[in-house]
Amino acid sequence: MTDKRCDILAVDDDPDLLRLLVLRLKAAGYVVETATNGQEALTQLTLCAPRLLITDLRMPGMDGLALFDAVRSQRPGLPVIMLTAHGTIPDAIQATRDGVFGFLPKPFEPAELLAEVQRALATTAPARGNPAGWRAAIVTRSPRLESVLDEAQLVAKSDVSVFVHGESGTGKELLAQAIHKASPRATRPFVPVNCGAIPSELLESELFGHVKGAFTGANTAHDGLFVAATGGTLFLDEIGDLPLAMQAKILRALQERQVRPVGSTRNVEVDVRIISATHRDLDQLVADGSFREDLYYRLNVVELRLPPLRERREDVPLLVEQFLARLAEKAGEASKRFAPEAMEMLISSDWPGNVRQLANVVEHCVALSPSAVIPVALVRRALRDRNTPFPPLEEARDAFEHDYLVRVLRLTRGGVTQAARLAGRNRTEFYRLLARHGLEPALFKAEAEDSED
Repeated sequence: MTDKRCDILAVDDDPDLLRLLVLRLKAAGYVVETATNGQEALTQLTLCAPRLLITDLRMPGMDGLALFDAVRSQRPGLPVIMLTAHGTIPDAIQATRDGVFGFLPKPFEPAELLAEVQRALATTAPARGNPAGWRAAIVTRSPRLESVLDEAQLVAKSDVSVFVHGESGTGKELLAQAIHKASPRATRPFVPVNCGAIPSELLESELFGHVKGAFTGANTAHDGLFVAATGGTLFLDEIGDLPLAMQAKILRALQERQVRPVGSTRNVEVDVRIISATHRDLDQLVADGSFREDLYYRLNVVELRLPPLRERREDVPLLVEQFLARLAEKAGEASKRFAPEAMEMLISSDWPGNVRQLANVVEHCVALSPSAVIPVALVRRALRDRNTPFPPLEEARDAFEHDYLVRVLRLTRGGVTQAARLAGRNRTEFYRLLARHGLEPALFKAEAEDSED
């Protein structure tokens, strides 16, 4: 999949002006991609995830204003600068009121162009190839996820409540941490709590605290997570699992900015920024009456939707590389790698468990691979549906072939000539089979020597 990265996407139907624009921008050190019309620009937008769009206002077909409307629906945080001829300045002023970042007259002055570009880029995230610390834990080259991160950085500057929606395993807590790190509260605590993992009878005490003797076993006072997060961010994960009675108490705490510990007669002031998340459909829960509508609107001031991994497959190789490096560092060994066919299978899988499932599969394959190159058969085995009584013929054949080769190499202690003879193949064919399954004869020689020691 294409992996272009750029700072600026420049759009103009005049090839001479576009060439001059690109020349000025590249001379200033920016990475620039170009398009000659609005439709081409929308395609480029999905390929290179720019931090800034510069477009001519008047173009045949989709003009600059129509392009701006389309971009605003896809990338609401992307700044847009319009290039305008003298007669179109009134249109440009109206466009600025509609949300266009700024406009420049044609022909433009180089210094004015670069100043406006610098001002626009100051409002967006740093270049994709060198992520800032606030989002460094989120590995991506996906334009869809980059768009979410752009919005996250914008919303981080305020104290509004953020609701993160995404399937299980998409990285909702990582996004919440990123928002916290990008916010003015970054030096204060980030406190995550899984609302579905705490027994309902203990939830109020965990969130609001309790005084000594409030109930059996309360031998000491406990501040609670709202107090622990004061000055920082409280991340309420799986908010959809909250009992209705607890929802009412959280709503009151958010409205009054106070909590009352269990067993106490006094309220405690709290100052927290709330980020909540769930994989459930809160709209449906509200319609069913199992989630309070007033709390929903209090939490859902800004909603961010994380795309599932199947909708950002270009991130799979990056994530796999990260997981392999972590596992190698943890084990103190050289990093393993996936055979090309194995990586293709990883990329093409649907990943219902998203990034969490991918991490689990990578760890499974690393643990079971006898060689430095992980074969496709191990990936098939890790992904196999346990509810399917019979694997596909190709999968069964591939798994048998891998196991057969391992047994032959162990039997011959890594001797390729003898192993090829037993398998009824010449050496060239046998080496080709070994390469396909990522098997290295030297490892079986070492295994045999170790067993003799």
